[in-house]
Amino acid sequence: MNTTTITMCILGGLLLIFLVLAGWVVSIYNGLVTLRNRYKNAYSQIDVQLKRRYDLIPNLVETCKGYMKHERETLEAVISARNIAANANARVAADPSDPTAMKQLMQAESGLGGVLGRLFAVAEAYPDLKANQNMLALQEELTSTENKVAYARQAYNDSVMTYNNGREVFPSNIIAGMFNFSQATPFEIENVAEKEVPKVAF
Repeated sequence: MNTTTITMCILGGLLLIFLVLAGWVVSIYNGLVTLRNRYKNAYSQIDVQLKRRYDLIPNLVETCKGYMKHERETLEAVISARNIAANANARVAADPSDPTAMKQLMQAESGLGGVLGRLFAVAEAYPDLKANQNMLALQEELTSTENKVAYARQAYNDSVMTYNNGREVFPSNIIAGMFNFSQATPFEIENVAEKEVPKVAF
């Protein structure tokens, strides 16, 4: 074999190695993109259900107003907490990978759950309100929505765990670091008592 042939063989071998490495990098990169898109899409399901609940809350407050004339502070607290949570959700929906926005949403949802719990506790003292057909319909819709939120949150958290595992294992972690695939934040409520669905039974 002459020098030219040897050089061509070496270059061909190096090119083959380069193509294999490039294919490996592209494959891992595309896998991470897929996992990231999957958890972002999973959040969109939470977004739909949270918006539905946020839309129900003003109706709930309006229904309560006619009966709970002396509970203005409680009703205003519910609307305020609802607005804070809706704004926090809008920020997360725009970018589910933003850990600060997710933390603010979790805090806002905890606050909303707390004031809703107080509202339902106060409503127990109003028998006419408990028997109101509109209130009963809202109760059913809220319960259904809360269940859907819980289900969507579980699906989102599963997608987040799969993505985070994918970006942390070797050798994917090298590619994740090179292309700035940041860790995703699960949607969790830290206080165990606050994980319970707000009681809406009358």
